Amino acid sequence: MMMSKRNLTDIVSAIHAAKTIALVSHVSPDGDTLGSALALRGGLEQLGKTVSHFCQDPVPRNLMMLKGADLVRVPESAAGESFDLLLCVDVSDEKRMGSCVMLRQQAAVTAQIDHHGTNPMYMERNVVDAAASATGLIAHELLQALSVQLNRDIATCLYVAISTDTGNFSYSNTTEEAFSVVSGLMAYGLPLAELTRTLFRERTKAAMLLLRRALNSMTFYADDRLAVMTLSLKDFEECGALPENADAIVNFGVEIQGVEMALLAKETAAGPIKMSLRAMAPRTVNDIASAFGGGGHAQASGCSVEGTLQQAAELVAQAMVEALNK
Repeated sequence: MMMSKRNLTDIVSAIHAAKTIALVSHVSPDGDTLGSALALRGGLEQLGKTVSHFCQDPVPRNLMMLKGADLVRVPESAAGESFDLLLCVDVSDEKRMGSCVMLRQQAAVTAQIDHHGTNPMYMERNVVDAAASATGLIAHELLQALSVQLNRDIATCLYVAISTDTGNFSYSNTTEEAFSVVSGLMAYGLPLAELTRTLFRERTKAAMLLLRRALNSMTFYADDRLAVMTLSLKDFEECGALPENADAIVNFGVEIQGVEMALLAKETAAGPIKMSLRAMAPRTVNDIASAFGGGGHAQASGCSVEGTLQQAAELVAQAMVEALNK
């Protein structure tokens, strides 16, 4: 067993005391929030807990292969239910809970595990480690602290959590701990080739058509140090694409030689324009996202901005230009 890196005592005691536990993943769920929560679900059920897993938005197609993904519920389905413990997983602030925020009133105790530096410690019990490559690492340590016996399903969920938030172990946030934990997970027979294709290489036709639209929209600012892309609702509709198909598109911006920051602005049916910001170290974008009510990691953040697609994109782009020119 690895030496403990985090103080998990309060959350471990809350879990031991609870019979019914509600896990929450953040809006527009990704591999870390889902992989971590589903790993915890498997472990908590092993301990005899009654576990429900909630998320405002659907599980992306490429993550449906995780055990328990088909059991994720919308919070509205929990009307009239109560829980001994509400545990948010990789949810950086209350807004990222989306409609799951209603579940707070149905829980006796609230807690969270997370790795976002902008997290405001919004629960009663908080374990937030910004130095962790992924919340999956905290989930792994929590399962160890609970003496859960890992199996292939739990190991796969943890691998997905860690690998997706490190860009398949290529981002600057990748740590020795990430490699060490994944090395241990390999003992459970992870299907690496299959997982790598599903998570990082395979795209639907609709996703490829959407990528083409985004690349065609690309404009450059600040002497080509900032790349900006936009996607309208019409783009999604004409490509037959889902919101999840745009998740990794912003990364293409920072893959261009000389580009230090990238922005993808996406029109949503709900109204606000969703912004995905990326930066190459030592540049940071979490401070820019925070200025617009968002947050995230130093080199990968997001926010939502009111206005038309072009107006909102221009507003955030100008803030990024200002940061580049400092």
